[in-house]
Amino acid sequence: MARIELTSEIEEKCCVARGIKGEPAPIPQEGLWTKAKEIKDISGLTHGCGCCAPQQGTCKLTLNIKEGIIQEALVETIGCSGMTHSAAMAGEILPGKTLLEALNTDLVCDAINVAMRELFLQVVYGRTQTAFSENGLPVGAGLEDLGKGLCSMTGTIHSTKQKGVRYLSLTEGYILEMGLDKNDEVIGYKFVNLGKVMDAIKKGVDAKEAYEKNIGTYGRFAEAVKVIDPREA
Repeated sequence: MARIELTSEIEEKCCVARGIKGEPAPIPQEGLWTKAKEIKDISGLTHGCGCCAPQQGTCKLTLNIKEGIIQEALVETIGCSGMTHSAAMAGEILPGKTLLEALNTDLVCDAINVAMRELFLQVVYGRTQTAFSENGLPVGAGLEDLGKGLCSMTGTIHSTKQKGVRYLSLTEGYILEMGLDKNDEVIGYKFVNLGKVMDAIKKGVDAKEAYEKNIGTYGRFAEAVKVIDPREA
């Protein structure tokens, strides 16, 4: 460590003994109350969200941290094609780094960098998802956010004053049709779960069969008096 220099004004002053030394406030971490003094004292699984400067895209970043080291990273982006490639690079960069290293590493995309900053604040202040979970969550738990199809939960909705709303994709999947009642109000929709379709195709199921077996409906779709394709009508 470099020698600490003092100004002449400070050098000439007398010493006053330090009395009370404030301790860090204990924070909840994986079922324990911890007084964190160093990066290695930080553990937990949590999320951070961030936008890029023009706010064209956003990132949800999930990290599983054990004793200051990132063990698992889930990088989800939406809104910008370049962000997906940035996410691929960040996914290679993050595991194995200390939390402080990650905070000071260029994660390629502004939105991912901002998500890292927000996540850092969550974890160092004891606001993680696993604050009160004994031993936290095992490495791999981040995938649980994606569901069985291992696809990010996204919702894509477009609407105009003139023509109303169009559901394009929701948690269930890609929207095929919207069901309307006699007043042209939405009462349900038909969807296909693309994650399950691809899983079936990989296992050798015929593509048409895989597609048809993973179509479902939500709401009162069966009662619809009018059905529209949200991408065409």
